[in-house]
Amino acid sequence: MAAQVQRMSRLMVKTLRDDPADAEVLSHKLLVRAGYVRRTAAGVWSWLPLGLKVLANVERIVREEMDAVGAQEVLLPALLPKEPYEATGRWEEYGAELFRLKDRRGGDYLLGPTHEEIFTQLVKDQCSSYKDLPVILYQIQTKYRDEARPRAGVLRGREFLMKDSYSFDTTDEGLAESYALHRAAYQKIFERLGLDYRICAATAGAMGGSKSEEFLAPATAGEDTFADCPSCDFAANTEAITYALKPVDGSAVPAVEELDTPDTPTIETLAAHLDVPASATLKNLLVKVDGDIVAIGVPGDREVDMDKVEAHFAPAAVELVTAEDFEGRVDLVRGYVGPQGLGKVTYLADPRIAPGTSWITGANKQGKHAKNVVAGRDFEVEEYVDVVVVQEGDPCPSCGTGLKLDRAIEIGHIFQLGRKYADAFQLDVLGQQGKPVRVTMGSYGIGVSRAVAALAEQSADDKGLCWAAEVAPADVHVVAAGKAAQIELALDVSEQLSAAGVRVLVDDRAGVSPGVKFTDAELIGVPTILVAGRRTAEGVVELKDRRTGEREELPVAEAIARITAN
Repeated sequence: MAAQVQRMSRLMVKTLRDDPADAEVLSHKLLVRAGYVRRTAAGVWSWLPLGLKVLANVERIVREEMDAVGAQEVLLPALLPKEPYEATGRWEEYGAELFRLKDRRGGDYLLGPTHEEIFTQLVKDQCSSYKDLPVILYQIQTKYRDEARPRAGVLRGREFLMKDSYSFDTTDEGLAESYALHRAAYQKIFERLGLDYRICAATAGAMGGSKSEEFLAPATAGEDTFADCPSCDFAANTEAITYALKPVDGSAVPAVEELDTPDTPTIETLAAHLDVPASATLKNLLVKVDGDIVAIGVPGDREVDMDKVEAHFAPAAVELVTAEDFEGRVDLVRGYVGPQGLGKVTYLADPRIAPGTSWITGANKQGKHAKNVVAGRDFEVEEYVDVVVVQEGDPCPSCGTGLKLDRAIEIGHIFQLGRKYADAFQLDVLGQQGKPVRVTMGSYGIGVSRAVAALAEQSADDKGLCWAAEVAPADVHVVAAGKAAQIELALDVSEQLSAAGVRVLVDDRAGVSPGVKFTDAELIGVPTILVAGRRTAEGVVELKDRRTGEREELPVAEAIARITAN
């Protein structure tokens, strides 16, 4: 079957020599410069012909692998009623990221960020018996999130294309099987796309559920930080890393001793005043959780990861205390707070503040600190929570080796949701014993449009984009580097390749210099470039590998045979 020939003389593609002024990351710069996408509004992008072909190729690969595991494709609306999301609490939990709107009758609607609720309702309507399950449903559809600062081009937009699938089983063992099917399918998808990726333990966030893993593509433009152990197979998003509580024997620590420490309201000034390392001090961060003050203790040399704090207390609102919050609170002395004698304030701590460990911390008096303050003896921790920012070299939770940190783009996420959504909608089927059985669910997402940006980030070089063969907008970019004779040969070669099923992009533009055409060919990034140039009269063309830069001059027939044999 003949493949399409795209002629650049007729194609809507306008390449740019300079980076867009607002572009911050490589994929944003190159996808705009190469004529793949154009900005419509903040976080909203139009896909032009070349870009749409790449996007469609990613969709095709995703669809093929989902179909291969027996998933069934459906298409649900993007405009959704409020009520299902109220039933699960996510109408409020999503906060400002949710696009909310009213119809002319005053009814509340939203633009779907993800579709757990709607798929649950669909299965409740369609499936009534255990014989109807298990079932895996998926869609490839536009999603919406009102990002506070949409940036990085299609990498982080307010409108984006996503594959979301959902499994429905009657047993936890069945859910584990569906989860494993998706995990394996995702590995095949990302390998076919040519992405370098890591599978990392992750938090569930607003999705809920128990087990959760992310598929992360290492890239400097990534907004996620993950930890990788060089000695074992441990890998996790830093937000998901937890450490076991390891109590120590603090019986030999002397009694608490109050210290005179004027003008030392910060860890830095305290450590300098006492000539001790910051790691010997206990930092106590005060936050308000739905208006109530909560104290969080961490070692003085570590920073608190507010994302972890917010995730722990979600859906409650978390904010830092202000100077006004100290007014009228004699138990809270700004800059000198200690966990001993905090009164009615809830005290949480990082596992490093284990029972028996001894600290220098605030004495709850102006200009005073205390030493020999022992966890479990002098103060109690109501709950231990991993809340510090993970650092390079922190011990691996599995083997103890120092962790390596890297930035990455989240390209996929899989969840064992359990029965959270089934409980909300009373999703039951008639079981084998004739009694109702509550269904258990999994949720699995791939950022389809984000995968295009991730591919650009990982594979581009200093000349432009460099697509893998399966996702490229064409198999061969034919360049007519000259006038009439070269254009005639380029078009003839293109037709022969097309007849053999090869997808061709041919630069047949008249009046455009060879230099501009060569630059555009490297910017656009099709894997193979064929040039009809100075030896056209001899019937010789040049073949160039876009990724390696290797060139070879061949007779036309041999060049065509080489390309069609691949």
